[in-house]
Amino acid sequence: MDKFFKIMDVIVGTINQTIAVYGMVLGVLLAFVNVILRYAFGASLPWAGELTQWLFIWSALFGAAYGFRQGAHISITLLIAKLSPIMTKTFLVLANLLSIAYLLLISYLGYQLILMLMDFGEISVDLQVPMWIPQLVIPIAFLLAAYRVFEKLVELLKTDSKDIKVFSEHEHIVDEIKGEK
Repeated sequence: MDKFFKIMDVIVGTINQTIAVYGMVLGVLLAFVNVILRYAFGASLPWAGELTQWLFIWSALFGAAYGFRQGAHISITLLIAKLSPIMTKTFLVLANLLSIAYLLLISYLGYQLILMLMDFGEISVDLQVPMWIPQLVIPIAFLLAAYRVFEKLVELLKTDSKDIKVFSEHEHIVDEIKGEK
């Protein structure tokens, strides 16, 4: 089972990182080119604004999915830092289960949106592509995020409650400052 999670970690991580990075880079480049065309030559690409928006949205959502694996999302540790180790683990398991349920719900609703957009046959104004194509980001990114939280949950369940270290950003910053001196 560990081999399966390692393979999935590489696959999901590659998808998340690739889309997040390339979406951001391409979005910035396209916006830059369009601004240059507009202000230097008095012309612009009419579809560039819409594509840039979709590139940034895809980049943000896949980047957020990647952030779950890295532990990069904001967490408030004030309460759980005061709890006993077993209560901390219980609280974190519950929080992860709720996160998975929420992410799967949004993914399912995104899937329902895709089906509805396919039925309507709606086309984007500038890009002239079916609207369900750019909206695919919702079910895919949220499903990958749910998988990432599931990975964290499995890792948490395998960890002894005494060994759970809750990340505290301010403690991390203080440690960094002390290390620099």
